[in-house]
Amino acid sequence: MEYNQQEIRFITGAQLLYGGDAVVAVDAHSTEMVEGLNRSGRLPLKVVYKGTVNSAAEISAALTEANADRSCAGVIVWMHTFSPAKMWIHGLKAYQKPLLHLHTQFNREIPWDEINMDFMNLNQSAHGDREFGFISSRLRKPRKIVVGYWKDEATQTKIAAWMRVCAAWADAQGMRIIRFGDNMNNVAVTDGDKVEAELRLGYHVDNAPIATLVPYINNVEEAEIDALINEYERLYDFADDCKPGTEKHRYVRNAAAQEIGMRRFLEEKKAKAFTTSFDELEGMTQLMGLASQRLMAEGYGFGAEGDWKTAALVRTMWVMGKGLNGGGQSFLEDYTLNFAGADSSILQAHMLEINPEIAAGKPRIEVHFLGIGDAGTCARLVFQAHRGAGIAATIVDMGNRFRMIVNKVEVIDPKPLPKLPVACALWKPLPDLEIGAGAWIIAGGTHHSSFSFSLTVEHIEDYAEIAGVELLVIDETTTIRDFKQALRNNEIYYMLNKSFSA
Repeated sequence: MEYNQQEIRFITGAQLLYGGDAVVAVDAHSTEMVEGLNRSGRLPLKVVYKGTVNSAAEISAALTEANADRSCAGVIVWMHTFSPAKMWIHGLKAYQKPLLHLHTQFNREIPWDEINMDFMNLNQSAHGDREFGFISSRLRKPRKIVVGYWKDEATQTKIAAWMRVCAAWADAQGMRIIRFGDNMNNVAVTDGDKVEAELRLGYHVDNAPIATLVPYINNVEEAEIDALINEYERLYDFADDCKPGTEKHRYVRNAAAQEIGMRRFLEEKKAKAFTTSFDELEGMTQLMGLASQRLMAEGYGFGAEGDWKTAALVRTMWVMGKGLNGGGQSFLEDYTLNFAGADSSILQAHMLEINPEIAAGKPRIEVHFLGIGDAGTCARLVFQAHRGAGIAATIVDMGNRFRMIVNKVEVIDPKPLPKLPVACALWKPLPDLEIGAGAWIIAGGTHHSSFSFSLTVEHIEDYAEIAGVELLVIDETTTIRDFKQALRNNEIYYMLNKSFSA
């Protein structure tokens, strides 16, 4: 639904100075380009050509219509000829959705033997796009700029990445996040300004006392549980002591009832993400571990211990990566360190709630006592994540702004964990543990993160641009000295930006 019901509009800038024949040619070129982009098979959203705009009135009308249409997730603009930028002022000031400026040209190469002034007058993207670029910068308009020939795979891949972010941004606007229980144990980083989050990011956070969920779970029919247990048996291995007919199997059935009841609750409330708390489980038989794992695999955002920002980001990154090959995504938490020289790493886990999409092999259902809070004896999927490159991202509230932090990581194979019955991943943060973890901590990064094998830093960069939030990237080029200086520079920027806004 996040992709089938969304589209990207394509608007070409021109003017009437060069006569009607030029406008006809511009329109024909634009039509062919849009049709070619849609035929490429690389773009996740359909591109819809909305014609050539030749005046301030036409530009304002096209962008106002894009704003109002809920199916429009963003707009691509391209200046085929020289489109005087003062015509774009009112339209761009009013436009509020994601914007991509495509700096391309209809023809790949200059026709050296045939080029004349008619060709020059018609094919003016080289300086028409710079005119548009100036007014966008003068208006401080956030946008993505893609430079390259429109038929090239590299160009289309960049457009496709931006489209995924557009779909995720549209999905986040009004995203309802249900918190089953409040923020836990005075933890600071998982909380934040919910009003500002709705203004800036579109998140709508609602509290749901656990007592409101309990009836949904208690009303699940035994036949429904039987059907879901059959599905579990198809998808997962069972530990011997929790197979059907054993004493511990009742915990698996309770977990199945939780999954069914929680899904109904979230569907009824039209929520896309949720949080849980192991300190607030009155009326529940166990912490909702297995249910949270399964719902995350369906696309629901999840955050532990009331962490609504991470729950929202898990959902958003799931939408961005939907349909991409690469190995899945999940909520994760930094648990414990492994100092091993160049191979030093961090064990990523949680008590229960890791997405089985990232598993290296077939997950196994196990039942164990969880001696924390009111968690009780809980069913959960146990597995280790597969190897591969990925990114970990988080959003933190810095008081005067939201900050997105993204770290490139390499997931490696852990050693066996016979006494730790949880799902987990072991990763090396880039460029290494010392710098990667150090930079994350200096930036105020959370102990929870949203992780993806499928996405790249570019996706998060585009998202931060659209949202207008600070972005910090930790990758193979990061040094602590430069990272600290970037933080100092950003602090000055946001202080001045606040002063200018006031």
